[in-house]
Amino acid sequence: MKMKGIHGGDIYRNHVKVDFSVNVNPLGIPEAVKKALYEAVEHISQYPDISAEKLKKAVSGMLHVPKECLLFGNGASELFMAIIHGIIPQKTVIPVPSFYGYEYAAKAGDGEIVYYETQKENDFCLQEDFLSMLTEDVDLLFLANPNNPAGNLISREVLIKVLEHCRDKKIIVVLDECFIEFCDRACSMLQEIDSFTNLILVRAFTKIFAIPGVRLGYLVCSNPELLEKIDRQLPEWNLSGFAQAAGYECAMQTAFVEKTATYIAKERQFLESGFNQAGYQVFLGKANFLLIYCEHPLYERLLEKGILIRNCENFRGLSKGFYRIAVKSRKENEILLSAIGEIKWN
Repeated sequence: MKMKGIHGGDIYRNHVKVDFSVNVNPLGIPEAVKKALYEAVEHISQYPDISAEKLKKAVSGMLHVPKECLLFGNGASELFMAIIHGIIPQKTVIPVPSFYGYEYAAKAGDGEIVYYETQKENDFCLQEDFLSMLTEDVDLLFLANPNNPAGNLISREVLIKVLEHCRDKKIIVVLDECFIEFCDRACSMLQEIDSFTNLILVRAFTKIFAIPGVRLGYLVCSNPELLEKIDRQLPEWNLSGFAQAAGYECAMQTAFVEKTATYIAKERQFLESGFNQAGYQVFLGKANFLLIYCEHPLYERLLEKGILIRNCENFRGLSKGFYRIAVKSRKENEILLSAIGEIKWN
């Protein structure tokens, strides 16, 4: 199956001046990370460290978790695929709408996929009936916090309830926290890793450090047997020298992450207010992107102005009229809102 149209960022087949379709950090790449990438060129005649020891130690320190609990991948996507091949689930549950990568990975196995459809009326949040889907015959659950494309957060209380339920039913939970650094990290389950051996927490350097071209993700899990099953599905040298060098410096950027969270909160509110005033429906969320609804062909009209947004009609559980808007710099956000104001619907 071709992945065309599944993800944002198609600047290669469109004339784009400003790209709001991908949710990377508007503050850009930290200078120390850029420097590390430049310096890594001098070492590309050597094989990268097959164990990524320097990177592993740095991320262990950043997260305050044992390095034995970490696995790294060529982006979070490689880790999702390794999880499926390592666990071989016979039945997987995926709440929708959500990131297509979960479904794409799950389809690589031979198991059944069951979808829990969240509703527009509830801002696409999980409801009480969700637990009833998590029965003894379920092997794997994919969750995202915050969710993509809705951007809504699941509270710690709800997540712990889900994890406890899944532990009782012997269900493995893959929790995608790739956008958690942009919002309220108090909702993260990182501190609960030791309490739940059925939890696999997945993050990436891609979005928060604006390096999607580097491809670097990681997972955290306290279950050695589970880690071994997943690790055996990963290729040797799956992390390039560039990824390891960049990742090491990313792990040192605590102040940058804090600055980003503050900036995103301010700019998200600015964008949200602008869309509300323009009469668009904006859904409840906290991430570095907004999910909006418009009855008119907004994607096409903005593309005419060189502005690319994410048309979400191909997300399972959504339909025509849903769009995802990345939170970018104030200048770029003003360009978008100005373009929105110029559009007249007949």
